[in-house]
Amino acid sequence: MSVSMAASVDWLAQAGPEPLQLLALQHQLEQSQWWAPDVLERHQFRQLSRLVHHAHRTVPFYRERLEAAGYRAGAAVTSELWRRIRPITRREVQEAGAALISTEIPREHGPVAEAATSGSTGMPVRVMKTALVQTFWNAMVLREQRWNRCDLSAHLAVIRGPDRMSAAYPTGAPRRDWGPPATLLYRTGPASVLDIFTEAAEQAEWLRRIEPAYLLTFPSNALMLARHFQASGLSLPSLRGVWTLSEVVDERLRFACRAAWGVEIADTYSAAETGYLALQCPEHMHYHVQSESARVEVLDGEGAVCRPGETGSVVVTPLHNFATPLLRYELGDRAEVGQPCRCGRGLPVIARILGRAKHALVLPSGRRRHSWLGTDEFAENSAIVQHQIVQRSLEELEFRLVVRRPLTKSEEKRLAAILTRNLGHPFRVRFRYLDDIPRAPSGRFFEFLSELED
Repeated sequence: MSVSMAASVDWLAQAGPEPLQLLALQHQLEQSQWWAPDVLERHQFRQLSRLVHHAHRTVPFYRERLEAAGYRAGAAVTSELWRRIRPITRREVQEAGAALISTEIPREHGPVAEAATSGSTGMPVRVMKTALVQTFWNAMVLREQRWNRCDLSAHLAVIRGPDRMSAAYPTGAPRRDWGPPATLLYRTGPASVLDIFTEAAEQAEWLRRIEPAYLLTFPSNALMLARHFQASGLSLPSLRGVWTLSEVVDERLRFACRAAWGVEIADTYSAAETGYLALQCPEHMHYHVQSESARVEVLDGEGAVCRPGETGSVVVTPLHNFATPLLRYELGDRAEVGQPCRCGRGLPVIARILGRAKHALVLPSGRRRHSWLGTDEFAENSAIVQHQIVQRSLEELEFRLVVRRPLTKSEEKRLAAILTRNLGHPFRVRFRYLDDIPRAPSGRFFEFLSELED
Protein backbone atom coordinates (compact mmCIF):
# COMPACT_ATOMS: atom_id res chain seq x y z
CA MET A 1 0.00 0.00 0.00
CA SER A 2 1.27 3.46 -0.73
CA VAL A 3 0.08 4.75 2.65
CA SER A 4 2.45 3.42 5.29
CA MET A 5 1.08 1.75 8.40
CA ALA A 6 3.63 3.52 10.58
CA ALA A 7 2.46 6.93 9.40
CA SER A 8 -1.07 6.09 10.44
CA VAL A 9 -0.40 4.83 13.95
CA ASP A 10 0.10 8.27 15.47
CA TRP A 11 -3.63 8.95 15.65
CA LEU A 12 -4.95 5.39 16.29
CA ALA A 13 -4.80 5.66 20.05
CA GLN A 14 -7.29 8.52 19.94
CA ALA A 15 -9.63 6.74 17.49
CA GLY A 16 -11.09 4.10 19.84
CA PRO A 17 -10.64 0.33 20.26
CA GLU A 18 -11.74 -0.86 16.78
CA PRO A 19 -8.74 0.53 14.85
CA LEU A 20 -6.39 -1.03 17.38
CA GLN A 21 -8.18 -4.39 17.02
CA LEU A 22 -7.89 -4.17 13.25
CA LEU A 23 -4.23 -3.25 13.43
CA ALA A 24 -3.54 -6.27 15.65
CA LEU A 25 -5.53 -8.54 13.33
CA GLN A 26 -3.60 -7.25 10.31
CA HIS A 27 -0.34 -8.16 12.03
CA GLN A 28 -1.67 -11.65 12.84
CA LEU A 29 -2.97 -12.20 9.31
CA GLU A 30 0.40 -11.19 7.86
CA GLN A 31 1.91 -14.10 9.79
CA SER A 32 -0.81 -16.75 9.48
CA GLN A 33 -1.09 -16.61 5.69
CA TRP A 34 2.33 -18.29 5.50
CA TRP A 35 1.58 -21.08 7.96
CA ALA A 36 1.65 -24.64 6.68
CA PRO A 37 -1.78 -26.17 5.97
CA ASP A 38 -1.60 -28.51 8.97
CA VAL A 39 -0.83 -25.58 11.29
CA LEU A 40 -3.76 -23.59 9.90
CA GLU A 41 -6.06 -26.57 10.39
CA ARG A 42 -4.89 -27.11 13.95
CA HIS A 43 -5.77 -23.52 14.82
CA GLN A 44 -9.11 -23.89 13.03
CA PHE A 45 -10.08 -26.91 15.09
CA ARG A 46 -9.14 -25.14 18.29
CA GLN A 47 -11.64 -22.40 17.40
CA LEU A 48 -14.19 -24.96 16.17
CA SER A 49 -14.08 -26.67 19.55
CA ARG A 50 -15.09 -23.40 21.22
CA LEU A 51 -17.82 -22.75 18.65
CA VAL A 52 -19.28 -26.27 18.84
CA HIS A 53 -19.29 -26.24 22.64
CA HIS A 54 -21.15 -22.91 22.56
CA ALA A 55 -23.64 -24.16 19.97
CA HIS A 56 -24.33 -27.36 21.89
CA ARG A 57 -24.91 -25.46 25.12
CA THR A 58 -26.88 -22.42 23.91
CA VAL A 59 -28.43 -23.13 20.48
CA PRO A 60 -31.53 -25.37 20.66
CA PHE A 61 -31.24 -26.48 17.03
CA TYR A 62 -27.83 -28.12 17.47
CA ARG A 63 -28.03 -30.17 20.66
CA GLU A 64 -29.56 -33.30 19.13
CA ARG A 65 -27.61 -32.99 15.87
CA LEU A 66 -24.26 -32.72 17.63
CA GLU A 67 -24.99 -35.58 20.01
CA ALA A 68 -26.03 -37.77 17.08
CA ALA A 69 -22.55 -37.13 15.63
CA GLY A 70 -21.00 -38.35 18.88
CA TYR A 71 -20.23 -35.00 20.48
CA ARG A 72 -20.18 -34.75 24.25
CA ALA A 73 -20.17 -31.47 26.16
CA GLY A 74 -16.72 -29.93 26.45
CA ALA A 75 -15.01 -32.44 24.16
CA ALA A 76 -12.41 -31.30 21.65
CA VAL A 77 -13.58 -31.37 18.05
CA THR A 78 -11.52 -33.71 15.90
CA SER A 79 -11.56 -34.07 12.11
CA GLU A 80 -13.32 -37.44 12.52
CA LEU A 81 -16.08 -35.95 14.67
CA TRP A 82 -16.37 -32.98 12.35
CA ARG A 83 -17.05 -35.18 9.34
CA ARG A 84 -19.90 -36.87 11.24
CA ILE A 85 -21.75 -33.59 11.83
CA ARG A 86 -24.50 -33.43 9.24
CA PRO A 87 -24.32 -30.25 7.13
CA ILE A 88 -27.14 -27.76 7.54
CA THR A 89 -29.02 -26.72 4.41
CA ARG A 90 -30.42 -23.31 3.51
CA ARG A 91 -33.89 -24.78 3.80
CA GLU A 92 -33.13 -25.86 7.38
CA VAL A 93 -31.80 -22.39 8.20
CA GLN A 94 -35.01 -20.91 6.82
CA GLU A 95 -37.22 -23.23 8.85
CA ALA A 96 -35.20 -23.19 12.10
CA GLY A 97 -35.62 -19.45 12.57
CA ALA A 98 -35.07 -18.45 16.20
CA ALA A 99 -33.99 -21.99 17.14
CA LEU A 100 -30.63 -21.22 15.46
CA ILE A 101 -29.99 -18.12 17.58
CA SER A 102 -27.88 -18.53 20.70
CA THR A 103 -29.64 -17.95 24.00
CA GLU A 104 -26.38 -16.60 25.48
CA ILE A 105 -24.56 -14.49 22.91
CA PRO A 106 -21.22 -13.49 24.49
CA ARG A 107 -21.39 -9.84 25.54
CA GLU A 108 -17.73 -9.35 24.68
CA HIS A 109 -18.57 -10.06 21.01
CA GLY A 110 -20.38 -6.73 20.85
CA PRO A 111 -23.76 -5.57 19.53
CA VAL A 112 -25.87 -7.89 17.38
CA ALA A 113 -27.41 -7.08 13.98
CA GLU A 114 -29.41 -9.05 11.41
CA ALA A 115 -28.18 -9.98 7.93
CA ALA A 116 -30.50 -11.18 5.15
CA THR A 117 -29.54 -12.64 1.79
CA SER A 118 -30.76 -14.96 -0.95
CA GLY A 119 -27.19 -15.89 -1.83
CA SER A 120 -26.59 -17.82 -5.03
CA THR A 121 -29.66 -20.04 -4.75
CA GLY A 122 -32.60 -17.62 -4.66
CA MET A 123 -33.42 -19.01 -1.19
CA PRO A 124 -33.60 -16.13 1.34
CA VAL A 125 -32.11 -16.63 4.80
CA ARG A 126 -31.69 -14.41 7.85
CA VAL A 127 -28.99 -14.69 10.51
CA MET A 128 -27.78 -12.65 13.46
CA LYS A 129 -24.17 -11.38 13.50
CA THR A 130 -22.07 -9.73 16.19
CA ALA A 131 -19.68 -6.79 16.04
CA LEU A 132 -16.81 -9.29 16.26
CA VAL A 133 -17.97 -10.87 12.99
CA GLN A 134 -17.93 -7.40 11.40
CA THR A 135 -14.41 -6.82 12.70
CA PHE A 136 -13.20 -9.95 10.91
CA TRP A 137 -15.06 -8.83 7.77
CA ASN A 138 -13.22 -5.49 7.94
CA ALA A 139 -9.90 -7.24 8.50
CA MET A 140 -10.37 -9.29 5.34
CA VAL A 141 -11.21 -6.16 3.33
CA LEU A 142 -7.96 -4.62 4.53
CA ARG A 143 -6.07 -7.82 3.65
CA GLU A 144 -7.58 -7.67 0.17
CA GLN A 145 -6.39 -4.09 -0.28
CA ARG A 146 -2.95 -5.01 0.96
CA TRP A 147 -2.71 -8.06 -1.32
CA ASN A 148 -3.73 -5.92 -4.29
CA ARG A 149 -1.11 -3.30 -3.40
CA CYS A 150 -3.76 -0.60 -3.57
CA ASP A 151 -2.72 3.02 -3.76
CA LEU A 152 -5.00 4.32 -1.02
CA SER A 153 -4.32 7.92 -2.03
CA ALA A 154 -5.95 7.32 -5.44
CA HIS A 155 -9.55 7.95 -6.57
CA LEU A 156 -12.00 5.04 -6.08
CA ALA A 157 -15.24 4.71 -8.10
CA VAL A 158 -18.00 2.54 -6.64
CA ILE A 159 -21.02 1.30 -8.63
CA ARG A 160 -22.82 -1.31 -6.57
CA GLY A 161 -25.99 -0.71 -4.51
CA PRO A 162 -29.08 1.19 -5.57
CA ASP A 163 -28.90 4.78 -4.32
CA ARG A 164 -31.25 6.79 -6.49
CA MET A 165 -31.53 9.70 -4.08
CA SER A 166 -27.94 10.67 -3.24
CA ALA A 167 -25.89 8.90 -5.96
CA ALA A 168 -27.98 9.48 -9.07
CA TYR A 169 -26.44 10.30 -12.44
CA PRO A 170 -24.99 12.70 -13.57
CA THR A 171 -23.29 13.80 -10.35
CA GLY A 172 -23.26 10.63 -8.29
CA ALA A 173 -22.06 11.04 -4.71
CA PRO A 174 -18.56 12.51 -4.31
CA ARG A 175 -16.91 11.55 -1.02
CA ARG A 176 -13.74 12.83 0.54
CA ASP A 177 -12.40 9.34 1.34
CA TRP A 178 -12.98 5.61 0.82
CA GLY A 179 -14.80 5.18 4.11
CA PRO A 180 -14.36 2.26 6.55
CA PRO A 181 -12.63 0.00 7.01
CA ALA A 182 -9.76 1.67 5.13
CA THR A 183 -10.24 4.99 6.91
CA LEU A 184 -10.15 3.29 10.32
CA LEU A 185 -6.42 2.80 9.77
CA TYR A 186 -5.33 4.99 6.87
CA ARG A 187 -5.81 8.34 5.25
CA THR A 188 -7.19 7.73 1.75
CA GLY A 189 -7.93 9.59 -1.43
CA PRO A 190 -11.45 10.49 -2.58
CA ALA A 191 -14.24 8.14 -3.63
CA SER A 192 -17.21 8.60 -5.93
CA VAL A 193 -20.40 6.53 -5.78
CA LEU A 194 -22.95 5.99 -8.56
CA ASP A 195 -26.37 4.33 -8.48
CA ILE A 196 -26.26 0.82 -10.00
CA PHE A 197 -29.47 1.61 -11.91
CA THR A 198 -27.54 4.02 -14.14
CA GLU A 199 -27.49 2.81 -17.74
CA ALA A 200 -24.21 1.72 -19.30
CA ALA A 201 -23.70 4.79 -21.51
CA GLU A 202 -24.20 7.12 -18.55
CA GLN A 203 -21.92 5.03 -16.31
CA ALA A 204 -19.23 5.28 -18.99
CA GLU A 205 -19.60 9.05 -19.30
CA TRP A 206 -19.43 9.42 -15.50
CA LEU A 207 -16.27 7.28 -15.27
CA ARG A 208 -14.55 9.19 -18.05
CA ARG A 209 -15.45 12.46 -16.32
CA ILE A 210 -14.22 11.55 -12.81
CA GLU A 211 -11.15 9.54 -14.00
CA PRO A 212 -10.85 6.98 -11.19
CA ALA A 213 -7.87 4.73 -10.56
CA TYR A 214 -10.03 1.83 -9.31
CA LEU A 215 -13.56 0.63 -10.03
CA LEU A 216 -15.53 -1.48 -7.54
CA THR A 217 -18.65 -3.09 -8.99
CA PHE A 218 -20.49 -6.35 -9.70
CA PRO A 219 -19.06 -8.67 -12.38
CA SER A 220 -22.22 -8.47 -14.51
CA ASN A 221 -22.02 -4.67 -14.43
CA ALA A 222 -18.30 -4.70 -15.24
CA LEU A 223 -19.00 -6.91 -18.27
CA MET A 224 -21.77 -4.62 -19.47
CA LEU A 225 -19.50 -1.58 -19.07
CA ALA A 226 -16.49 -3.18 -20.76
CA ARG A 227 -18.61 -4.19 -23.74
CA HIS A 228 -19.99 -0.66 -24.00
CA PHE A 229 -16.48 0.86 -23.93
CA GLN A 230 -15.33 -1.52 -26.66
CA ALA A 231 -18.39 -1.05 -28.85
CA SER A 232 -18.19 2.75 -28.52
CA GLY A 233 -14.43 2.99 -29.01
CA LEU A 234 -14.02 4.69 -25.62
CA SER A 235 -11.00 4.55 -23.29
CA LEU A 236 -10.34 5.13 -19.59
CA PRO A 237 -6.58 5.74 -19.23
CA SER A 238 -6.77 6.53 -15.51
CA LEU A 239 -8.05 3.06 -14.57
CA ARG A 240 -5.54 0.73 -12.87
CA GLY A 241 -7.80 -2.09 -11.71
CA VAL A 242 -11.32 -3.46 -11.36
CA TRP A 243 -12.51 -5.00 -8.09
CA THR A 244 -15.51 -7.32 -8.18
CA LEU A 245 -17.73 -9.04 -5.64
CA SER A 246 -20.96 -11.02 -5.14
CA GLU A 247 -21.17 -12.76 -8.53
CA VAL A 248 -19.13 -15.20 -10.58
CA VAL A 249 -16.06 -14.00 -12.51
CA ASP A 250 -15.10 -15.98 -15.61
CA GLU A 251 -12.50 -15.71 -18.36
CA ARG A 252 -14.98 -13.90 -20.60
CA LEU A 253 -15.11 -11.01 -18.12
CA ARG A 254 -11.36 -10.98 -17.50
CA PHE A 255 -10.74 -10.83 -21.26
CA ALA A 256 -13.30 -8.02 -21.68
CA CYS A 257 -11.63 -5.88 -18.98
CA ARG A 258 -8.22 -6.38 -20.55
CA ALA A 259 -9.57 -5.51 -24.00
CA ALA A 260 -11.54 -2.45 -22.88
CA TRP A 261 -9.20 -0.94 -20.30
CA GLY A 262 -5.98 -2.97 -20.22
CA VAL A 263 -6.49 -3.88 -16.55
CA GLU A 264 -6.89 -7.01 -14.45
CA ILE A 265 -9.72 -7.98 -12.11
CA ALA A 266 -9.22 -8.61 -8.39
CA ASP A 267 -12.17 -10.69 -7.20
CA THR A 268 -13.53 -11.64 -3.79
CA TYR A 269 -15.74 -14.50 -2.64
CA SER A 270 -18.02 -13.68 0.27
CA ALA A 271 -21.58 -14.13 1.50
CA ALA A 272 -23.63 -11.85 3.73
CA GLU A 273 -24.43 -14.65 6.17
CA THR A 274 -20.91 -16.12 6.37
CA GLY A 275 -18.45 -13.27 5.72
CA TYR A 276 -15.34 -13.37 3.54
CA LEU A 277 -14.58 -16.85 2.24
CA ALA A 278 -11.80 -16.40 -0.32
CA LEU A 279 -9.70 -13.68 -1.95
CA GLN A 280 -8.03 -13.84 -5.32
CA CYS A 281 -4.32 -14.59 -4.95
CA PRO A 282 -2.23 -11.44 -5.54
CA GLU A 283 -0.02 -13.42 -7.92
CA HIS A 284 -2.44 -15.79 -9.67
CA MET A 285 -6.05 -15.99 -10.91
CA HIS A 286 -7.23 -18.56 -8.34
CA TYR A 287 -8.53 -17.87 -4.82
CA HIS A 288 -7.16 -18.39 -1.32
CA VAL A 289 -9.62 -19.51 1.36
CA GLN A 290 -9.65 -17.13 4.33
CA SER A 291 -9.03 -19.88 6.85
CA GLU A 292 -8.60 -17.51 9.78
CA SER A 293 -12.29 -16.51 9.64
CA ALA A 294 -14.07 -19.48 8.04
CA ARG A 295 -13.68 -23.20 7.46
CA VAL A 296 -14.52 -23.86 3.81
CA GLU A 297 -15.05 -27.42 2.59
CA VAL A 298 -15.74 -28.53 -0.97
CA LEU A 299 -17.61 -31.85 -0.84
CA ASP A 300 -18.58 -34.36 -3.50
CA GLY A 301 -22.00 -36.02 -3.81
CA GLU A 302 -21.09 -38.56 -1.11
CA GLY A 303 -19.94 -35.92 1.36
CA ALA A 304 -16.22 -36.64 0.87
CA VAL A 305 -13.69 -33.81 0.58
CA CYS A 306 -12.87 -33.04 -3.06
CA ARG A 307 -9.32 -33.33 -4.29
CA PRO A 308 -7.55 -30.79 -6.53
CA GLY A 309 -9.24 -30.68 -9.92
CA GLU A 310 -12.57 -31.95 -8.55
CA THR A 311 -15.75 -29.86 -8.29
CA GLY A 312 -18.20 -30.07 -5.40
CA SER A 313 -20.60 -28.21 -3.13
CA VAL A 314 -19.27 -25.42 -0.92
CA VAL A 315 -19.86 -26.02 2.80
CA VAL A 316 -18.93 -23.17 5.16
CA THR A 317 -18.51 -22.68 8.89
CA PRO A 318 -17.92 -19.06 10.03
CA LEU A 319 -15.52 -19.40 12.94
CA HIS A 320 -16.53 -16.37 15.02
CA ASN A 321 -20.31 -16.04 14.74
CA PHE A 322 -21.55 -17.09 18.18
CA ALA A 323 -24.95 -15.39 17.61
CA THR A 324 -26.17 -17.68 14.82
CA PRO A 325 -23.63 -20.49 14.54
CA LEU A 326 -23.67 -22.10 11.11
CA LEU A 327 -21.95 -25.46 11.42
CA ARG A 328 -21.17 -26.99 8.02
CA TYR A 329 -23.60 -24.73 6.17
CA GLU A 330 -24.38 -25.66 2.55
CA LEU A 331 -23.97 -22.29 0.90
CA GLY A 332 -25.47 -23.33 -2.44
CA ASP A 333 -22.38 -22.64 -4.57
CA ARG A 334 -20.15 -25.09 -6.35
CA ALA A 335 -16.39 -24.75 -6.63
CA GLU A 336 -13.33 -26.51 -8.01
CA VAL A 337 -10.48 -27.29 -5.62
CA GLY A 338 -7.04 -26.06 -6.71
CA GLN A 339 -3.49 -27.26 -6.18
CA PRO A 340 -1.35 -25.65 -3.44
CA CYS A 341 -0.28 -22.20 -4.60
CA ARG A 342 3.22 -21.41 -5.82
CA CYS A 343 3.06 -18.07 -3.96
CA GLY A 344 3.91 -19.96 -0.76
CA ARG A 345 0.77 -19.16 1.21
CA GLY A 346 -0.59 -22.13 3.12
CA LEU A 347 -4.18 -20.98 2.69
CA PRO A 348 -6.23 -23.55 0.71
CA VAL A 349 -6.87 -22.87 -2.97
CA ILE A 350 -10.14 -22.67 -4.90
CA ALA A 351 -9.48 -22.78 -8.63
CA ARG A 352 -12.94 -21.68 -9.78
CA ILE A 353 -16.23 -20.65 -8.21
CA LEU A 354 -19.47 -21.62 -9.93
CA GLY A 355 -22.89 -20.16 -9.26
CA ARG A 356 -23.60 -16.54 -8.34
CA ALA A 357 -24.14 -15.64 -11.98
CA LYS A 358 -26.43 -12.87 -13.14
CA HIS A 359 -27.58 -11.56 -16.51
CA ALA A 360 -28.14 -7.92 -17.38
CA LEU A 361 -31.62 -6.43 -17.53
CA VAL A 362 -32.65 -5.31 -21.03
CA LEU A 363 -34.94 -2.27 -21.05
CA PRO A 364 -37.62 -1.70 -23.73
CA SER A 365 -35.29 0.92 -25.25
CA GLY A 366 -32.75 -1.85 -25.86
CA ARG A 367 -30.35 -0.45 -23.28
CA ARG A 368 -28.91 -2.71 -20.59
CA ARG A 369 -28.33 -2.20 -16.90
CA HIS A 370 -27.68 -4.20 -13.76
CA SER A 371 -30.56 -6.40 -12.61
CA TRP A 372 -30.79 -5.27 -8.99
CA LEU A 373 -33.62 -7.28 -7.39
CA GLY A 374 -33.51 -6.18 -3.75
CA THR A 375 -34.14 -9.77 -2.70
CA ASP A 376 -33.71 -9.10 1.01
CA GLU A 377 -37.28 -7.79 0.80
CA PHE A 378 -38.48 -11.16 -0.51
CA ALA A 379 -37.16 -12.73 2.71
CA GLU A 380 -39.82 -10.85 4.68
CA ASN A 381 -42.41 -13.30 3.30
CA SER A 382 -41.86 -16.55 5.21
CA ALA A 383 -43.85 -18.54 2.64
CA ILE A 384 -41.11 -18.12 0.02
CA VAL A 385 -38.58 -20.96 -0.13
CA GLN A 386 -36.84 -20.05 -3.40
CA HIS A 387 -37.25 -17.57 -6.23
CA GLN A 388 -35.94 -16.81 -9.69
CA ILE A 389 -36.77 -13.93 -12.02
CA VAL A 390 -36.75 -14.57 -15.78
CA GLN A 391 -36.97 -11.82 -18.39
CA ARG A 392 -39.12 -13.33 -21.13
CA SER A 393 -39.38 -10.23 -23.34
CA LEU A 394 -38.77 -6.49 -23.28
CA GLU A 395 -42.00 -6.04 -21.32
CA GLU A 396 -42.57 -9.29 -19.40
CA LEU A 397 -40.97 -10.97 -16.39
CA GLU A 398 -41.69 -14.42 -15.05
CA PHE A 399 -41.51 -14.67 -11.25
CA ARG A 400 -40.71 -18.32 -10.46
CA LEU A 401 -41.42 -19.40 -6.90
CA VAL A 402 -41.12 -22.41 -4.63
CA VAL A 403 -43.44 -21.80 -1.66
CA ARG A 404 -44.58 -23.44 1.56
CA ARG A 405 -48.16 -22.39 0.93
CA PRO A 406 -50.04 -20.68 -1.93
CA LEU A 407 -49.54 -16.92 -2.00
CA THR A 408 -52.54 -14.64 -1.87
CA LYS A 409 -53.28 -12.19 -4.66
CA SER A 410 -52.29 -9.32 -2.38
CA GLU A 411 -48.94 -11.01 -1.67
CA GLU A 412 -48.35 -11.48 -5.38
CA LYS A 413 -49.21 -7.83 -5.96
CA ARG A 414 -46.72 -6.73 -3.31
CA LEU A 415 -43.95 -8.93 -4.73
CA ALA A 416 -44.59 -7.60 -8.24
CA ALA A 417 -44.47 -4.03 -6.91
CA ILE A 418 -41.15 -4.67 -5.13
CA LEU A 419 -39.71 -6.21 -8.28
CA THR A 420 -40.79 -3.51 -10.73
CA ARG A 421 -39.73 -0.77 -8.31
CA ASN A 422 -36.26 -2.28 -7.90
CA LEU A 423 -35.84 -2.85 -11.63
CA GLY A 424 -37.10 0.64 -12.44
CA HIS A 425 -39.66 -0.23 -15.12
CA PRO A 426 -43.36 -1.29 -14.97
CA PHE A 427 -42.83 -4.76 -16.45
CA ARG A 428 -45.72 -7.20 -16.64
CA VAL A 429 -45.09 -9.85 -13.98
CA ARG A 430 -46.40 -13.38 -14.42
CA PHE A 431 -46.13 -15.80 -11.48
CA ARG A 432 -45.17 -19.44 -11.93
CA TYR A 433 -45.10 -21.93 -9.05
CA LEU A 434 -42.67 -24.87 -9.12
CA ASP A 435 -41.63 -27.73 -6.85
CA ASP A 436 -37.97 -26.92 -7.48
CA ILE A 437 -35.90 -24.41 -9.47
CA PRO A 438 -32.93 -26.28 -10.92
CA ARG A 439 -29.47 -24.99 -11.68
CA ALA A 440 -28.26 -24.53 -15.22
CA PRO A 441 -26.29 -27.45 -16.75
CA SER A 442 -23.08 -25.53 -15.99
CA GLY A 443 -23.84 -25.76 -12.26
CA ARG A 444 -24.71 -22.08 -11.93
CA PHE A 445 -27.93 -20.76 -10.49
CA PHE A 446 -29.23 -17.61 -12.16
CA GLU A 447 -31.24 -15.59 -9.65
CA PHE A 448 -32.03 -13.26 -12.56
CA LEU A 449 -32.09 -14.94 -15.96
CA SER A 450 -32.59 -13.07 -19.21
CA GLU A 451 -33.78 -15.01 -22.24
CA LEU A 452 -32.69 -11.98 -24.27
CA GLU A 453 -29.01 -12.29 -23.29
CA ASP A 454 -26.52 -13.30 -25.97
